[in-house]
Formats: sequence, C-alpha cells, structure tokens
Amino acid sequence: MKQIVQYFNTGETKIVDAPAPIAGAGQVLIRTTNTLISAGTERMLVGFGKASMLQKARQQPERVKEVLAKVRTDGLMTTIDAVRSKLDQPIPLGYCNVGEVIAVGRGVAGISVGDRVASNGPHADIVAVGHMLCAKIPDNVDDEAAAFTVVASIGLQGIRLAQPTLGETVVVTGVGLVGLLTVQLLRAQGCRVLAIDFDPAKLELARRFGAETCNPGKGEDPVAAAMTFSRGQGVDAVIITASTSSNDPVTQAAHMSRKRGRIVLVGVAGLELNRADFYEKELTFQVSCSYGPGRYDAAYEQQGHDYPLPFVRWTEGRNFEAVLDMMASGQLVTDALVTRRYPFEQAGEAYEALTTDKSGLGLLLQYTAPAEERLTRSVALDAPRAFAGGGSSVTVIGAGNYASRVLIPAFRKAGAQLHTIVSAGGLSSAITGRKFGFARASSDADAAMVDPAVDIVTVATRHDSHARLTAQALAAGKHVFVEKPLGITVEDVDLVEQAYREAHAAGAGPQLMVGFNRRFAPQIVRMKALLAGTREPKSFAMLMNAGAIPADHWTQDLGRGGGRIIGEACHFIDLMRFLADSPIVSISGRRMGRPGGDGLVEDKASITIGFADGSFGTLMYLANGAKSFPKERIEVFVAGRTLQIDNFRRMKGFAWPGFSKLNLRRQDKGQENCCAAFLAAVAGGVPAIPADEIFEVARATIEVARQLREQRDSAPADGI
Repeated sequence: MKQIVQYFNTGETKIVDAPAPIAGAGQVLIRTTNTLISAGTERMLVGFGKASMLQKARQQPERVKEVLAKVRTDGLMTTIDAVRSKLDQPIPLGYCNVGEVIAVGRGVAGISVGDRVASNGPHADIVAVGHMLCAKIPDNVDDEAAAFTVVASIGLQGIRLAQPTLGETVVVTGVGLVGLLTVQLLRAQGCRVLAIDFDPAKLELARRFGAETCNPGKGEDPVAAAMTFSRGQGVDAVIITASTSSNDPVTQAAHMSRKRGRIVLVGVAGLELNRADFYEKELTFQVSCSYGPGRYDAAYEQQGHDYPLPFVRWTEGRNFEAVLDMMASGQLVTDALVTRRYPFEQAGEAYEALTTDKSGLGLLLQYTAPAEERLTRSVALDAPRAFAGGGSSVTVIGAGNYASRVLIPAFRKAGAQLHTIVSAGGLSSAITGRKFGFARASSDADAAMVDPAVDIVTVATRHDSHARLTAQALAAGKHVFVEKPLGITVEDVDLVEQAYREAHAAGAGPQLMVGFNRRFAPQIVRMKALLAGTREPKSFAMLMNAGAIPADHWTQDLGRGGGRIIGEACHFIDLMRFLADSPIVSISGRRMGRPGGDGLVEDKASITIGFADGSFGTLMYLANGAKSFPKERIEVFVAGRTLQIDNFRRMKGFAWPGFSKLNLRRQDKGQENCCAAFLAAVAGGVPAIPADEIFEVARATIEVARQLREQRDSAPADGI
C-alpha cells in the first residue's frame, strides 16, 4: 500500500510504500476511494515540520521545559538523542477517509465486507480503523461528499456544546472548511447565523448558505455587526472555528455576547482572557474536543466499548452518522467546498497548494490503484541480498518507540544482519526498516517468523503478546530476544517455559533472552566484579522514580500491559537477582493508598526480596516523586562498605578499597551491551542469562504484582 507521512525534522511530506495493515480485533480494513485534506490541521502540521528548531521550540514552550528537565537528570547527550529520535519519527497525515470495507476483525458488529464507510482513517490506499470510528454511507451520498464527514463532525460537536435552539443568533468566527460546514448545520437547526472572516470568497459562500457576513479586513467592526445582527441584545452563542494566535476572536466573542451567552472554541485562538469580560455577563466558555465524546478514549476508539446511548446520546461515531444523514437529506452540501481534486499519486502537488494558497478549501485525493497492488503484506526495502548465516540474521516484530530508538540501533551496532521488521499497521515497519537498512518490511508476523533465512526473532510488541510470539518463535527453532516482560500471567510464563523445554529436549536448542539490559550496564558490571570479592550477605536499596503516567495508558491496562510492576519493576527484580547471585526465596510487596481507594495499585509500592544466601533487598517503585530527582538509584551495603549508582551516570564507592568512583559522560543502561551479549550467546551457545533465572524472575514479578492487587480490596490489618 501507499501512505502519506509528514517528517517533522525536515518538513518533507512523502508518499511511502508500506505493507498493508491487518484488521485486528475490533477493526475494519478499508480500501480507500477518497480522502479529504483538512486544510487547517494539516497546513499547521506541515508548517510546523518546515519550521526551524528554534521556531519549533517557540511553538511548544511546554516541551522545552520537559527537555531541560531531562537534561538535568539524564544528561545532555542522552536528551539530544531522544529529541532527535522523536523528530525523526514521521507521522501519518489525514483523518477524513472514505472507502469500501474489505475485511472485518474479531468483535466487529454492524459493518460487513462491501459496505461503503466514512472513517477517520489517514491518507492511505488501505487503512485499518476501529469500527467505532466508521459510519456506513447512505446510498444517495457519493464518496466525495462523504469525505467531508469527519471534518463536519468537528463543527457539529462545537454546535452540540453551544446548545443553540430554534431562532437563536449564532456567530461563526472563521469560515474556512469547518466554519462553512458549521454555518450550514446551524442554519438547518433554525438558527440565524453571522459569519466573520477576512476572505471575501469564503464570506460569499457563507451568504450562499444563508448567513449574514462581516469582513474586518474591509474595516467592518465584528462587535458592532453582531450587536446589529442580534437587534441590540447580544448574540446567544459564538463558535470560533478560526486558526490564529491572536486573542481577538475570544475577546470579541465576549463583547458581542448577551448575558449568559455561550462561547465555544473549535479552532485555535489566543487565550489571554480578560476576567471582567466574562464575569460581568456570566459567560460560558468551552473548548471543543474534536469529533465528540469518545475521542482519545482507548476503550471506545480501540477496544470498541460504546457509551450507552441513553446517557451519551452523541458520541463521535454517532456524530458521523448524523452528518451523513444531513447529507442524505440535502441539508448539508459540499460541492461548493471542493477546491480541487488530485490523484493520490500527485499528493505532493496538493500539499504544495495547501501551503502556498490559503484560500483553498476542500482538496480531495482520489485513489484508483488496483486492489492487488495495495494488499501486499511484505515489501522489499532494499536490493535483494544474501544473508551470511552464522546465527545473526534478525527479524524484529514490533516497530514502536523503544524498538526504533534503542533495540534496533543496538542490534545493528552489535553486527546483526537486519532481515525483516514487522508491525501490524505496516507503516511503522516500512519507515523504521528503511531508516536502519532492513531488507524487508511486513505486517505478517507468522510468515516472517518461519522464514528459513532468519536465525533470530526479536519480540518488541505490546506486553500481552510477548509470551505467545516467544513460544511460537521457539517452536519454529528460532533464537528469541524478547523485550521485558516475558509474560504478564503465570500461564504466559508456563507457555514459554514449555516451548523452551521442548525445543531443548533433544539437546542444544535455541537461545532465549529477556531484555534485562541493566545487568549489562558498565557500572553494574563493575559493581558485580567488586561484589565478587565479598562473601557476606548483601543489602540492596533500589529506587525507581518512575513518574506518573495516565491511568488509561496501555501499560496500566492489566490485560494488555500487565501493569507497571510486571512491565517495568521487573528490571530491578532481575538486577537484584543478578547482583545477589542467589535464588529468590521470598518476595512481598506493599502498595500505597487506602483499600478501595486508588485504582492504580502498582504506581507506588515497596517490594522486599529475600535470597537463599541470606541477602535481601528493597525496591521502592514510586510514581509520586519529582521529575527533577534522579530516576533510578542503586545502593548496595555489604561488609562495612557501600556502592551507589545514580541514574546510570555516576557511581561512588564508600570505604571500598581501591575504588572511589566511576562516572560516565553519558547515561548507559546497558542496552547495547545487552544485545551484543545475546548475539555472542547465539554464536557461542552459552546463555547470556540462564533460562532458569529468566523464569524465576518472571514468576517472582507476577507474584508480587498479585499481592499488590489484592491489597486494593483487602481491609487494613489492626495496628499495634
């Protein structure tokens, strides 16, 4: 398939070849016929990409603060690498898609193969979209008109928040594409509408749709015009669909509103407000969120959990349906909004027009490539080449942030031959694969895993799929490097262990390794060597100042991410096991918070581990600390001596003969050494981490997570 992406580091807009996506659970696969370029949003994104680094920083001052904080804790070079990597990740453009359904995933109801649908899919000739974000198109609405569905829903959601009634006076400030659709929807609702804009051509269209107009560019006063329009009473509502950094639209809206009027910001405007303007009239001001309830809610958009209609009448999906019904009845027309049509292959010309001619409205992309050309699941990224064998040919399943920023560069530096990269969506595998020199990109993990040219499978997907993919790769005779965790349930770990034992039943089998990179960090290697000279039990005090993440983040979802203890704290449970060099005999945890109070039972917890040699350690996993405090701290107490590591940059020895410090110029958590050690294990046949330790740590981590979860509902013990 082909898809349009925007590169933020260069500002370049490109069509890329990528594997066709698959229809996952709750998704539909769509063969695109038309997409609409959203003039406001996409012009802003393209402009941001073309801006200099200084201009980008000025546009996002909150990001600058985050970068400076990261410099203080992680160091300059680590921060520079992170910023460059972020800017080097292109994003897909577009969210107004129309096409024919060609496949449906598990759990999809109400949509069938062959249906014409409008969705928020991107500019691509094949898209996979959550079924809650698809609406079937009435027979009398053509594909071109339906391409305006999503952008019209943005205006409709603003109207719903403004709550206009029949006969009320409403001002629409900024009559670009969204504004002109909003004018029509308001007129259909029986409202009198005043349109304000600087563009005479757009105001002429607004008049055709039944609005009165005001052009400040010709010296007309918006406030005076609105007062005249409202017969001196002040308008009932103002919907701002403009895109500007000026405060004028909001200030003028306050001045032209009647007492207890409503102001809704749909577009972008300056928000330096005068309290008196709002206080004296008791005005209501609200910012509209995209297409409606459900937007940015993963449970709705990705998992397909609809809001009950009696309680949430208008979700984003139902807004799509309402817009299409308005089109079918003839109350919402789009022909006059089409500025130009482009073949999809000429999208570059469309984006050039978008940035050079701001008077344009609807720019339509039309897709005519044969279906068989679009549906390939594997794409060659490089000229065909032979793979030398010897155990280093790698397929990577998963092309997310950690894989592209850390794992793949580490494997390449260690000398791995990069064969195939796989992602369910297809696009990220193509982009990351081209960047790092993979031979192929694919969306078919099953086929890539059994390729005889592949020696190693690296699993870097979401946590709930780790165990299944690892067991599948082991059964195929592949060496496996799986990013932590190994699994999120005891059954997961049992599945992998069974596959591993079966693969080794006849003797030497494939290597298995979990990405516990901290074992291989230079300072930990030195610490391990220093501890080797002591015979006494050790005390470990470890801190993960993990920081808060939203409750709806996928890692917090116990079914997908397994929670933060299984997904993140496992690093330090393994690290204690490595430094103690003794089996775990006990593990217990205590969470912060009252029973039944905080639903995030793993964000703030203390974990104590006992070892067979008498050593013990405590891990404080905390999400309530300051970002400016070091993220990771390790302390070891033994034989009257102490070792301390701060954030994998500074290491000190206290009362340690012959050792005082080991400081690094840049943070090193051992990722490169970890991948190199795995490749050495594949070549030499000696595990980098013993398999028994991998399974031991996985089960201990799952056990302590279970204990923490049970504390949420248990009654507190009697105090002393």
